[in-house]
Amino acid sequence: MQSSITELGREELLGLLQDASLNWLAHDGLWFQAVEEKFGTTEASLCNQKAIAIYSEIEAKRIKRRFHLTQGGIPDLMQALKFRMYHLINEQDFVEVSGNRCIFRMVGCRVQQTRKQKGLPDYPCKAVGIKEYSHFAKTIDPRIQTRCVACPPDMHPDQYWCAWEFFMDA
Repeated sequence: MQSSITELGREELLGLLQDASLNWLAHDGLWFQAVEEKFGTTEASLCNQKAIAIYSEIEAKRIKRRFHLTQGGIPDLMQALKFRMYHLINEQDFVEVSGNRCIFRMVGCRVQQTRKQKGLPDYPCKAVGIKEYSHFAKTIDPRIQTRCVACPPDMHPDQYWCAWEFFMDA
């Protein structure tokens, strides 16, 4: 039995990180539900948009610093997206990658998959996603622009839940 985090092995640390990601997601959902219960869905969504915009900037700054992502551009953004808190618990991929453009897709989303299992409709997360991804990308490199390809409540193919295009003027 280890007496502290610093004594954990690689597999234990990865497991702990995955648990931390799940705990973060649980807190996010519980926070939203509490605000929704008290103030309604519209107000909860507006609060969520404001919070995720700021959180995404903080997360991007820390990832940039931790992994020395100083070149900017699409390559640094793609690397940074792989170090986000939920990367371990959601399946993601990149398609149509070039030096100044990529499409990032959320192939497996725990929130949406849980709702589907419960017989609920897709959570309409597009407005929150626009804030989240545009603020994250601009923090990695202010030249990066973000466009939603598809995100609930939009229709999306079965291959992914949402997709985001990141691009820079050539």
